[in-house]
Amino acid sequence: MTEENEEFKYIVRIAATDIDGNKPTKYALMQIKGIGYMVANAIVNHTGVNGRERIGKLSDEDIEKLSNAIASINEWLPPWLRNRKKDLFTGEDKHLIGSEIDLTKREDINLLKKIRSYRGIRHERGLPVRGQRTRSNKRSGLTVGVIRKKLRGGK
Repeated sequence: MTEENEEFKYIVRIAATDIDGNKPTKYALMQIKGIGYMVANAIVNHTGVNGRERIGKLSDEDIEKLSNAIASINEWLPPWLRNRKKDLFTGEDKHLIGSEIDLTKREDINLLKKIRSYRGIRHERGLPVRGQRTRSNKRSGLTVGVIRKKLRGGK
């Protein structure tokens, strides 16, 4: 073991996300929103970092490599592996990470509502958007949760 790897980091911060240091690198990267198994595997292979090593044992240089690879992911990740193909405004393939996913999804839904498309109207009314039945078996409203027997007054 080298001197740099002797200190174990229980929490590693990459891409504005706190990552558990006890997990192997491949699986630890999956805690970042927008990175699944295939993308995590691609990041590990691109950087040359050991994917089986616990992420808390990695040196600061390796963590910096991972951070830089995630920051510049649109430059080297193949188009078929990206999560936003043919962006509506720019027309290019992108890979969104973290809060960008939520913001983009919200913008897309607001655009659908604004242009009064069928899907936008369904979103406005809180109805199923993808063709599900509406007479029965739909999810609507907030969940109430489980009520305990004592509170309910049951047996």
